[in-house]
Amino acid sequence: MRFLFLTQYFPPEIGAAQVRLASVIRELVRLGHQVEVLTAMPNYPTGRVFEGYRGKLWLEEDWEGVRVVRTWIYPAMGTGPKRLLNYFSFVLSALGGLLKVQKPDYIFVESPPLFLSLTGYLASRRFGVPFIFNIADLWPDSVRQLGLMKEGPLLRLAEGLEGWSYRQAHFITAVTEGIQKVLLEEKKVPAHKVLYLPNGVDTDLFKPMPPDLALARELGLEGKKIILYAGNHGYAHGLEVALQAARLLTDPQVVLVLIGDGSEKPRLKQMAQEMGLTNVRFLDPKPPAYITRLYSLAVAGLSTLRDSPLFEMTRPVKIFAGMSCAKPILYAGQGEGARLVEGARAGLVSLPEDAQTLAHNIMAVAQNPHLAEQLGQNGRRYVETHLSWSVLIENWLYQLQSQQPKAEKVPV
Repeated sequence: MRFLFLTQYFPPEIGAAQVRLASVIRELVRLGHQVEVLTAMPNYPTGRVFEGYRGKLWLEEDWEGVRVVRTWIYPAMGTGPKRLLNYFSFVLSALGGLLKVQKPDYIFVESPPLFLSLTGYLASRRFGVPFIFNIADLWPDSVRQLGLMKEGPLLRLAEGLEGWSYRQAHFITAVTEGIQKVLLEEKKVPAHKVLYLPNGVDTDLFKPMPPDLALARELGLEGKKIILYAGNHGYAHGLEVALQAARLLTDPQVVLVLIGDGSEKPRLKQMAQEMGLTNVRFLDPKPPAYITRLYSLAVAGLSTLRDSPLFEMTRPVKIFAGMSCAKPILYAGQGEGARLVEGARAGLVSLPEDAQTLAHNIMAVAQNPHLAEQLGQNGRRYVETHLSWSVLIENWLYQLQSQQPKAEKVPV
């Protein structure tokens, strides 16, 4: 089959969506399917178009043998009017990009942003093929629950667009069990439309490795017990709890290393400085292979979420990288992600924003190598069995093909 992926986010950008989509595409190609990607000029998470892409309205490039068409975007991060302009600029420029891609059998549309369903629908009409709406975040529910958008006309408009998008999509893919349940029970999406494709992990890329001593020397972390947070530093992640826990640690060899970028990173760095934390290091974003090297030095991986009912249905992709590298996961949150870590016996869980318990869990793995080893091995076995992309994609394709006769005809 031939797939067209329509997404605002794609490598060389670094982030959860980018890693997930890259892995899905690699596996589809490995299975013999053809893939094209229509995406934006890379600008995430810095809010600046990357060097080499600036000043271009569109370009074509090769990514691991996959044809990628990029179109212009207004770069911006955070919230507010500029962020909306960021979203809509790609919604519109991608319409031009549709003239440069071949007719697919399926259009895979990544959300958020929700607005990209408009382009996906028009692409579906243009080519006369189904579009699959991939829901990684229930927007606008998330912005309401996080207080990022107040009740009013804009929110009602977004809710109207959400309902319209679900009606027009031929299939809707949920990335967590919680999202799948909400789609079926609260959003009333017909069951024949809903597919399940959870986040997975590249077990060949993220794997146990001997400690990278050269990297430790380069970073000045020789002999340190590293707790690694690798991912976006956004509002939803509530990383303040990690800094508060760092202040409570009693072992001077334990160091919290946070690698990535995001809207909250400048504030977090300032907060760490004001708190006088000497056991916290911030690193700039790096490709996934570099993250694997960092995990080779780590005692454990860290994942945090803000205290909100919204995250009951979240299973952060960053926990799978740590599990795949056979490192225990320190999870500060609740809901689906917490249940997964506990069910796999792959780490220690604390409530969101509970710095005291998080600090206790950090010390537990830092001072008990046997416990850390056992939890890490449990995590590795779990992802090999349940979360490798080869298993997940084959199951998703089976769902897609078995649901095809029940789905509504595509408007042409």
